[in-house]
Amino acid sequence: MPTTGAPKGKLILAGITFAFLWASASAATKVGLSAVQPLTLFVPRFFIASAIMLLISHAGMKKRLPRGKEWIQVAVYGLFNISLYLGIYVVGMQETSAGLGALATATNPVFISLLSAIWLRKPLRPLTILSLTLCLGGIAVAAWPLIAGSYATPLGLGLVLLSMVAYSIGSIYFSASNFSDLHIFTINGWQTFFGGLFLLPVMIGWYDPSLNDFNLTWLLATLWLIGPVSMLAVLLWLFLLKDNPVKASFWLFLCPVFGFAISAVLMHEPLSLFTLAGVALVVLGLFLVQRWGK
Repeated sequence: MPTTGAPKGKLILAGITFAFLWASASAATKVGLSAVQPLTLFVPRFFIASAIMLLISHAGMKKRLPRGKEWIQVAVYGLFNISLYLGIYVVGMQETSAGLGALATATNPVFISLLSAIWLRKPLRPLTILSLTLCLGGIAVAAWPLIAGSYATPLGLGLVLLSMVAYSIGSIYFSASNFSDLHIFTINGWQTFFGGLFLLPVMIGWYDPSLNDFNLTWLLATLWLIGPVSMLAVLLWLFLLKDNPVKASFWLFLCPVFGFAISAVLMHEPLSLFTLAGVALVVLGLFLVQRWGK
């Protein structure tokens, strides 16, 4: 297994920080949605983040531009990984609690395993089906009191789960594509740019000035989503993957825990035995697919 030789303490700190920052995205999204419309919150973020990444890639690191079919590949990847995934996600988060949003996001590895089997036309393993059942069951258990208390709706939660499917398709497409020696910063920069570009007409058509207040709440939420979430958390994730991909994946288990803790403190969302049971089921489903599902 590849390793960076990084000190254990440094890896633990990086893992905990990554899980906290990644889980905080749902709460930051909910905070931002209290000030502006969904796509108004996310689309400018995509253009700012892509500009920073492309500046680093092309001006700083002197990496080449995509060529030929690579342009199509980064555009398709951006369509699924940014436009559909995050576009549907932020709309669904209007009617989903921050804790449930973080819990649903943590199920991505399970959806990827399921869709990979379908994509590659392999028989579905019982373990994959069991993991998906546990994760969806856990989300349903955790969602029950939140829906009853008007913290979430079935439609909102359904859209968030649909966005996970779009993300999983994007991940499988990326792994199946040949980008040759194109640098990861270049790929991420351009796919984020195209993802924002595809959503721009929707944002403009949907825009209602009366529903947007570009105040301090909007600014802080946007800055948090761009800096700590989109940039720092991703860098920490790559650092953990470089040291040990298998061990890195287990830090995802902390995301639901941090997600509900952050939502309880910032959003005053209730915690209950349903929350604990739901998180436990999702973590168990994730553990099974990470440990034996590959």
